[in-house]
Parts: sequence; structure tokens; C-alpha cells
Amino acid sequence: MSRLLGLYVDHQMTSPLAMAQHSAKIKPLATDLARSGVLLVTTCLRVEIYGEEPALRTIDSSTIFSGFSCEHIAGAVPITQRLAEIASGAHSQILGENYVTDQLANAIERLDPNLPIFQIARLAIDIGRASRERQRFIASFNYDQIVRDIIADRFQNGELPDRLYMVGAGMLGREFIRSGVGERFRSTVVVTRNPKNLRKRLRPWTDIEVSLMRPAEIGSVREPRSIVVIATADVNDEYQAILGNALLRLEPRTIVDLSSIPVLSAEAVRKLNYVSMYDEEFLRFIEKNNKHLAPQLSVLRSDIEKTLRTAQSYLSVTTT
Repeated sequence: MSRLLGLYVDHQMTSPLAMAQHSAKIKPLATDLARSGVLLVTTCLRVEIYGEEPALRTIDSSTIFSGFSCEHIAGAVPITQRLAEIASGAHSQILGENYVTDQLANAIERLDPNLPIFQIARLAIDIGRASRERQRFIASFNYDQIVRDIIADRFQNGELPDRLYMVGAGMLGREFIRSGVGERFRSTVVVTRNPKNLRKRLRPWTDIEVSLMRPAEIGSVREPRSIVVIATADVNDEYQAILGNALLRLEPRTIVDLSSIPVLSAEAVRKLNYVSMYDEEFLRFIEKNNKHLAPQLSVLRSDIEKTLRTAQSYLSVTTT
């Protein structure tokens, strides 16, 4: 059995925005790489590949890491350690955030389950998730809590908000709806280009009431007491223009853009209150969260290492 290798670059090695832009370009390669036995991990903060040495030799890593200086990692234990730390939220921009575990789980679904890298990654996800829970390494200012605090800042002294518009029906958007962010609002509207598909997804949510709207339907009247949350990365030029014009008509109190690559340009929202993940207001919440959790990083990593020591026999069997 060939040894396992990995190459990676993340937001700690470059700017978060540059990393997000590059990750978006590389993400479409995931299926082809999986057919070659290579795991591609692309989140808004990283581009990483893992697999057996012969499999990695068949791919053009210069394309995957174009313009970036990547780090190398070798061996089942170090790779499992890194993936477990990623799954725990230890390498996230928001320390302790919970969405990265699902992103890793989705990434390995493309692989052959019989491959050693699949089995190691599956183990790493389980270890990282368990260590995160044991050590309570959980973000106090996760994405939904940051949005709640921004909403609270915009509606003080008992002022009641009108509608919450959630742009995007992917994992992040659906989790936001389930978290109850919209409870304070008169109603919640999910903005989607495919209402029919979303209705099917929402059928099990019998306890959550939302209405659906296409992007072009937004803004029939001004709603200065509404909030818009953008939680989608699937935006082409046409959709961007439609959405920008609709929001200019709507004139909401605030637009919070959670996209790793901001959906709207400064020119498009020049008349609106627009908060992206790279704005100072958002970054202050991240800094506060990380200041609280950073002292726990060493304990978390020690917990992961301890668990890995007990799994050494499994790893030796998996990779031989």
C-alpha cells in the first residue's frame, strides 16, 4: 500500500477573500479528482487534496494551487490529525463553527468508500466532532448569532421588524431558517430561483412557516423595516443584476451577506446598508468569538491526539 500524502493552502496562508475566490474556481474539479482516488476539500477558507501517492502523481497540482505556495503533509496519522482539527472548527476563521463538519462529510461522499483516504477522512470527521463536543469548542458567535446581533442592533427600543428575506436555499440558508433567526419577524421569505424544488425540501419542516419568492419578485414595495440575509454562493452575472435591482427597490434596513465572495459590489449597493463577512462590523464579532476560544485550542488538539493514539491500530490496518 502506498503512503498517503496531502497538499493544502488555507486562509492562514493568504487572505480569506483570495482563498475564497480560488476555492470557488477549483471546486468543480472535485468529481474528476474523486474518480482518481483523490479527496478534494474546498471550503471558503481552504483548498486541500489528499490521497495515495500514485493518485496524487496523476494530477496537476500546479493548477489546483496556482499562484499559492502549498504545504505538504504525509502519513495516515498526520493527515487524520489535520482533518480532525478542521472538522472540529480549529482551523476555521470563526473558531468552533459547526458548518465545516458537514462540508467535509459532503466532500468525501464522492470517493470510493473502500479507499483508505475515505476511511481515514470518515474517522477524522468523527474524532473532530466528538472532541469539539467534549471540549465545548463551540462558537459563541456563529453565523446565525452574528446575524441575530446585527438585527438586534438595527431594531432597538422595541421597534418591530417586518420581514426576513433569506436569499439562498442551500445548507446555510436552510440551517438559518431552522435556527429560528426569523422568529422576531412578521414573516420569513426564502428567495430562490427554483421554488418547486425548495417546496419538496421543506415538506418535512411542518413546524416552520416560510413563503417562497423568486428574485425578480422582490421589491414591489419599499420595506425599510425588513432585513435581507444572503446565504448563497451560486450567483452568475444575470442573477447578480436581478438581485441588485430588486434590493434597491426593496430598500431594506440592512443586507447581511454571508457569501465567501460578496454577491453585490459596492457600486450596486451604494445606497444600502450592506454588511459582508469582510466588513469591520462582522470582523469584530469574529474577533470576540476567537478571543474566547483561542485559549482552548491546545486542549482541543491534545484531545484529538489522545483519541488518535487509541485509533493507531485501526489506522495501521487501513493503510496497509
